[in-house]
Amino acid sequence: MGLNEDVGRRLRALRHDMDVSLSELARRSGVGKGTLSELESGRRNPTLETLYALTTALGRPLSALLSDPAPPGILTGNGSGVSGSGVTAVLLERYEDGEAVTDVFRVTIHAGAVQESRAHVPGTSESLMVLAGTAVVGRPGDLSTVGPGASARWSADEPHVYGAPDGDVQGILFVRCPVTGEGRGGRGAG
Repeated sequence: MGLNEDVGRRLRALRHDMDVSLSELARRSGVGKGTLSELESGRRNPTLETLYALTTALGRPLSALLSDPAPPGILTGNGSGVSGSGVTAVLLERYEDGEAVTDVFRVTIHAGAVQESRAHVPGTSESLMVLAGTAVVGRPGDLSTVGPGASARWSADEPHVYGAPDGDVQGILFVRCPVTGEGRGGRGAG
């Protein structure tokens, strides 16, 4: 099974587990109902922006669509990658405990790109460790410029941006999403 089919299967399962109709998920996420239907059937290539809109609307971390859930306290990773308008992210690890899901991504922020991300699940935070290049990241009005060997951390439950003004940026992104009520990380977990 390919990435599109895997994402579609997981999206459909999450939506059904939460007893959310296609129309309701479209309303909550701002993603068209036709697009959702094509994603669930594996006929459409998902973008990073679309997947974040969907997982935020469902109160789940991004890894809920990129990997199958693991038992709490277990590290998993399948190398599933997805691209947005300015960032390519490959899931390396997913760790879930009773408090949060932490997703670890290998990211490339593409030269000259600025990717704007909408707010994620309340309480979500992100931190980026830059391996190469210079990134401009964080919330608008509170941006950090980060070079090789340095890192930045910001609240991701508000809109935030990723930029690479001087060339491609390579880094490791940690996304920590709290596990509370609807925001439980695993399928069927609450």
